[in-house]
Amino acid sequence: MREEYKSGRRAIEYSGAALCILFAWPIIAAISTTSAKQAYSGHPAQGPVISVTSNLVVLPVSVLDSKGEFVSGLGIENFAVFENSQSQKIAFFRQEDTPVTVGLLVDHSGSMNGKLPEVAAAAEIFARSSNPEDEMFVVNFGDDISIPAFAGGPFTADPADLQKSIEDANTIGRTALYDAIAAGLKHLRAGSHERKALIIISDGGDDASRIDYREITRLARESRAAIYAIGLIGGLFQDQNPGVLRHLAQETGGIAYFPSDVSAVSDISKQIARDLREQYTIGYEPQQNASDRTFRKIQVKVTAAGRKLHVRTRVGYLFHPSPAIYVPEKS
Repeated sequence: MREEYKSGRRAIEYSGAALCILFAWPIIAAISTTSAKQAYSGHPAQGPVISVTSNLVVLPVSVLDSKGEFVSGLGIENFAVFENSQSQKIAFFRQEDTPVTVGLLVDHSGSMNGKLPEVAAAAEIFARSSNPEDEMFVVNFGDDISIPAFAGGPFTADPADLQKSIEDANTIGRTALYDAIAAGLKHLRAGSHERKALIIISDGGDDASRIDYREITRLARESRAAIYAIGLIGGLFQDQNPGVLRHLAQETGGIAYFPSDVSAVSDISKQIARDLREQYTIGYEPQQNASDRTFRKIQVKVTAAGRKLHVRTRVGYLFHPSPAIYVPEKS
């Protein structure tokens, strides 16, 4: 059974509710109850409303040396976090390999014909290089978008499942890239792991989506997901736009790769798997309060005995106050 999204024929259904928790692990929340009539006039005053406001922003942070190697062994004292240029107190710090919910978004447009065997093999290699407890899924996209189901449910940890789900889909039509990303972000929310990532493999830009670039950027900023991209750029196709992939990766703390040949996809897949396993996790409670949608810029600095280090994380997040949740009384 497949979950289908018809690009250009009906709008993708997704929730645009923003999240002020990014890569949340332990969640610090303030919970209050009030009458339904006071908190949300759309419900009758017959049960309480629980307003949950999480103030903890949790970031995955990669620290690399001048050779591009992960730097381990740093402590909380080595890090400083700034939000909108204001220093933040670090409330949570961790370095360990924890499982991730990962979506592989694979371009099946006509221009990918002949490249899919290498891509499918790379997906299998990625799964074998990942944490054994990771849960994964595939989004195949061309004109239309499909998310194959697995025997055990919507996710799998079996490398062979991933490879087969990519190989079984046909290559035809145009490229509904933005719609595929929206579908992937939606499917991620069903995962059991707090850490989320999407990996896009495509040889072109978007020429078939209902969602536009501005909207998919907003969804990416609101999501918990780091977006990685492998752009197989080359050939004569006019819809190619590597800047889109590069921008989405930068916004969310991922990486965009542009290999000269499809044969490099397997090695890049292993690099992405390693990057997801080698990260620090930092959480802080923002000092700035806001009651409306605002984009907050984030900067993480690392100092370690004069060493020149490179830091990669999200450039920011789109804050949105959590809505009240209506909970009917038990009879």
